[in-house]
Amino acid sequence: MLPDLQSSLLCDDVRQERNGKFILIGLFDGLGVPKYPAVFQKLCLVNRWCCGQGAFTQESRIIGTDGVTVLSQGKQVPIRLPHEMATATSVEIFLNVTFETPGTYWVEVMLDGDMKIRYPLQAREVKQKQQ
Repeated sequence: MLPDLQSSLLCDDVRQERNGKFILIGLFDGLGVPKYPAVFQKLCLVNRWCCGQGAFTQESRIIGTDGVTVLSQGKQVPIRLPHEMATATSVEIFLNVTFETPGTYWVEVMLDGDMKIRYPLQAREVKQKQQ
């Protein structure tokens, strides 16, 4: 039974407590930087799967403003759900991602080669305050 993608969040960093809970640091609702091109040394993508059963392969990527060019691609991540009430949380780390210009970039998450979600990531130029 194919699982549902319960959530997909982009953030600065992720920590995991001893009890298994995840702590997401710096959730992105967009990118705001003073000038472009901008390089993000680290972006974390957290995906949560539920309501499925079996073994699957997740792939995630960040797509350029043209909607086609792959800026960064994650590795194949195994997702295992032993029963339909199980959940699986994956954390992917993208390193040194360059955003050349402001505009709309895209985050894509696939499961076994099928697109599960594609959502926009707005990049804008933010003027710095002069002191």
